[in-house]
Amino acid sequence: MTYGITRNEALTLLHQNIQNPNLIKHCLASEAVMKALAEKLGEDREKWGLTGLLHDLDVELVNADLDVHTLETEKILREKGVDEEIIRAIKLHNEKAHGQKRSERFHHALAAGETITGLIIATTLVYPDKKIKSVKPKSILKRMKEKSFAAGVDREIVMECEKLGMDITEFSTICLGAMQDIADDLGL
Repeated sequence: MTYGITRNEALTLLHQNIQNPNLIKHCLASEAVMKALAEKLGEDREKWGLTGLLHDLDVELVNADLDVHTLETEKILREKGVDEEIIRAIKLHNEKAHGQKRSERFHHALAAGETITGLIIATTLVYPDKKIKSVKPKSILKRMKEKSFAAGVDREIVMECEKLGMDITEFSTICLGAMQDIADDLGL
């Protein structure tokens, strides 16, 4: 199936629009998480992966302003002829800019999946060896309950995993495993 953009084209676009290496790693982590969720849910891994990879394309362009984040991404991707479902999921991972609510499993997967990556990375960085392969799912669950830990991670959005038919234990295990599989790309 074709989605108007290949992974290589998406990576090129990402590097053209994002300079911060940690933000690029976040997008790679989101791609891995989305592919794993797609596999678990019987969805299209390529489509979901591209969505995770491209979801924060305009963060630097808009100075991380949540009132407009994703609006530039929408324009860029529409000009490239990217699949409308991908564009819509990306738009809705930031409801604030659109005044619309997530309503589909695809939307909830992207929002919850890209959000938990921050919690997983923060948890990794407090481990003595700072290696994601050392992190256990129970550590993610413990940190999830600590509101002051990685305070910028919106736990309510992470809990949208329940709209995927998963509890937080299963969800965090899948997401952690996906990120562990690309540990070298993440530098963790």
